[in-house]
Amino acid sequence: MTPDRHRLHDHLLDPSGGLVYHLRALRHRHGRWAPFHRVLAGWLAGWQPGRRELVIVGPSAGYGLPTGFLARFGRVTALEPDPLARWLLARRPDAGRLGFDRLDCLAGTDGLARLAAAHPQAAILFSNVLGQLPAPGGDWRPLLARHLAGHAWASYHDVISTTTAPKPDCAGLGVSDDGSLEAVLARFWPGGTLPLTDHDTFRLGGERPRRYAVWQIARRRWHLVEWADNTGAAPHG
Repeated sequence: MTPDRHRLHDHLLDPSGGLVYHLRALRHRHGRWAPFHRVLAGWLAGWQPGRRELVIVGPSAGYGLPTGFLARFGRVTALEPDPLARWLLARRPDAGRLGFDRLDCLAGTDGLARLAAAHPQAAILFSNVLGQLPAPGGDWRPLLARHLAGHAWASYHDVISTTTAPKPDCAGLGVSDDGSLEAVLARFWPGGTLPLTDHDTFRLGGERPRRYAVWQIARRRWHLVEWADNTGAAPHG
């Protein structure tokens, strides 16, 4: 049994999801969210971690997960604090192998170590959650490198958010870039000063290849989203 201090408690109002997010999804998932979701589907199609087990951290109701994605794995475990999201996620057509765990792997500097110990042979997908929650100790990078180096993991996460519109031809554009943050931003936004919120996740996977896309999450709110992954060690058995 998971000790209470490590237990994922229910939240209907949460910085990375909750009721506001469900309402946005209901309104925008087939409209202004669709270009980013197409890019995300391409990223996920190209991610082949070579594991039969998947753990998804913070999936909400899986609005961004393409149809059939969960069925790629023999076992899927979701760590999700929102009870409405869990209910909706379990009713996806591809959720036949889905279960839920109450481990809070994002609390405390040893949270990712607990995740690795609980699911030693799983691939791990952080579903737009690391850019929403502050890292214990201030930085997710060393925690990922220390505790999940042997795991196949991937994350898509907010790098910056802004109320300034990007270039008009950026909808649905996904790019690979190993430059500075300024260079990446210049691929999507016109020159000049860009007022932004920094989510402290740029180059989350270290020097590994990274991909980027812009997500218009609301009428006057855009996020730069990064995709990073780690191949991990070969599975045992």
